[in-house]
Amino acid sequence: MDFRLEVLKALGDNTRYAIYLELARSSSPRSTADIADVLGLHPNTVRPHLERMRDVGLLHVETDPKGSVGRPQHRYSLASDAPSLGLEPPAFPLLARLLAAMAAAARLKPDDAAAAARNTGRSMAAQRLSRTPGDACVAALADALDELGFDPAVAVDDGATTIAFTHCPFAELAEAHPDLVCHLHRGLVEGFVAEWGDAGVERFATLADRDPCQVELSVR
Repeated sequence: MDFRLEVLKALGDNTRYAIYLELARSSSPRSTADIADVLGLHPNTVRPHLERMRDVGLLHVETDPKGSVGRPQHRYSLASDAPSLGLEPPAFPLLARLLAAMAAAARLKPDDAAAAARNTGRSMAAQRLSRTPGDACVAALADALDELGFDPAVAVDDGATTIAFTHCPFAELAEAHPDLVCHLHRGLVEGFVAEWGDAGVERFATLADRDPCQVELSVR
């Protein structure tokens, strides 16, 4: 079944949605008891909802062996590729600005930024390949970019495939540091495409190109 449909079904329940919001706002993993206490629910009510969200890939689980007797304690956080719903902990945007400013002060070049992001792009593709191995690269990349908030639009013209980014979730940072942020995005895309293996990146247009921002792919 389509991953996004599974996610929508999982978050369609009011209790699971409330749990998800709590975890999205948290800066650290939370135990079943922590979540139950905040939401005013019994841990036995919360536990199956956490398991359901873990099963569809929304949550990462850490096991603490120092839990109660006979049962190690589980701590939950959002999975790395789970949708954030725009509710990242408030320190995250500040951290992103600080890191971007530090990278700019270090005079990192666009290719350095792209290189730093390629492994993350490969990891994103590998996780998706394990779930939907039969998908084509263009469709998988468009889905991944959609989940990140880029609102991609795919166009095919005379065999050339273009994915335009109609929205940039990094817009504020990209405007301030286009040579870094846009090329981090480029590295993500290049790593994803390289890992998937049935397409290649021909050209990546950034804010500086104003085409608009888009990637042109060759499909093998």
